[in-house]
Amino acid sequence: MRLLVVEDEPDLLAGLARALRKQGYAVDTAADGEEGLYKAKANDYDAIVLDVMLPCLDGWEVLIRLRAAKATPVLMLTARDCSADRVRGLDTGADDYLVKPFDTPELFARLRVLIRRGAGQPRATLDIGEVHINTAARAVTRAGQPVTLTAHQYALLEYLALHRGEVVTRTALYEHLGDENEGTLSNVLDVHVLRLRKKLGQDFILTRRGHGYCIE
Repeated sequence: MRLLVVEDEPDLLAGLARALRKQGYAVDTAADGEEGLYKAKANDYDAIVLDVMLPCLDGWEVLIRLRAAKATPVLMLTARDCSADRVRGLDTGADDYLVKPFDTPELFARLRVLIRRGAGQPRATLDIGEVHINTAARAVTRAGQPVTLTAHQYALLEYLALHRGEVVTRTALYEHLGDENEGTLSNVLDVHVLRLRKKLGQDFILTRRGHGYCIE
């Protein structure tokens, strides 16, 4: 899953990006509202973490302009813990709201919920035949036995599973599984699919020639 983090505090921005990448997310960053809005409109993110107090454009204005073009799930961050700010954020189009300082595990959990909702999957568990995917624990079993996956393999599996029944193009996979600093995903996508098939079954991920991949 590909995320955008828009935050003007350098240490917090770097820390969030690092922590999210350790969770297996592809992460783009922006340090002001103008850059954040540009990236949010130019790319298809699975969720956006958006600070309220930003230079150039504040988070409210970024959200208003983004909502005129896209429905990308947005989690807003703010240092001000008052009801009026929370109401304003939600009414402006934010999907969730988190007050600084916050616990990183709570941020992760809220993002998982937004990503699932954005894909039309409200449950944290996905059952596909004998394969069970727990998106909260980021764990996979097959016929009750744990399946060990790399971060890229899990990200690919989760994205295809959240879009079960759809043919997902290679371009969409590149855009959602690789961030702005990663240029190698296109070279190894077929390898990841091959290894997932070995672990989950040869017919688990189907290839649609000239179109992409799908889990039926």
